[in-house]
Amino acid sequence: MTQQEALYKFALRLGDNALIRSYRLSEWCSNAPILEEDLALTNFALDMIGRAQSLLGYAGEIEGKGRTADDLAYKRNEQLFVNVLMAELPNNDFAYTIARELFLSVYEYYYFTDLAKCDDPTLAAIATKTLKEVKYHMAHSTDWTLRLGDGTEESHARMQDAVNKLWSYAGEFFEADVVDVMLTNALNTPDTPRLLKNWEDHTAAVLKEATLRTPSVPFIQHGGRNGVHTEYMGHILSEMQFLSHAYPDASW
Repeated sequence: MTQQEALYKFALRLGDNALIRSYRLSEWCSNAPILEEDLALTNFALDMIGRAQSLLGYAGEIEGKGRTADDLAYKRNEQLFVNVLMAELPNNDFAYTIARELFLSVYEYYYFTDLAKCDDPTLAAIATKTLKEVKYHMAHSTDWTLRLGDGTEESHARMQDAVNKLWSYAGEFFEADVVDVMLTNALNTPDTPRLLKNWEDHTAAVLKEATLRTPSVPFIQHGGRNGVHTEYMGHILSEMQFLSHAYPDASW
């Protein structure tokens, strides 16, 4: 694998994480439990779309085949998407979405803090901008974790159930393959496994304050970063890509 190929896949992974997560967050539009959250989660979805546009656009530039961010978003099949599995899981209830956002945003806080220091100027610039958004996403999910975890008996139970069900998917954030190792050595991109302890300590502190238990189950769910997805991914793409498939030459 060349460095160019590794950089393409690296940018694609980050872009796919944002794109698929934006889809899930956008599903809360007009469906959130209160109006304020309806607006907040929809705005977070827009943040993710902007991030995906930047990263997929950069991936297209690196690839050098003339493909745009839209081409990569709407003209790839399921096996060519390389997002983490947690991003594609259904929203279920509000507590489940908050737990997912907590796990992802805490990880992204440490990840993009490091990526902003890398030797690739485009990735560093995207990471610097993204970090401003991630800090707010993390504060939002932390606040709601505390409210729900230390709230009513029902909200506590729902939050604990969400944490328990999502925990086994989090280990995929910290996997490192030849792409990660090559770019860490060549461009000083994040040493992903090293971030695990930061994530565990930070997440455990939030859960403890929210009177929630930190699960002891192992990290066993993975494969998304290599194109192996859950049953939900195909449903996302069938809806998200419908218009571009029905009218492939349309422009506006």
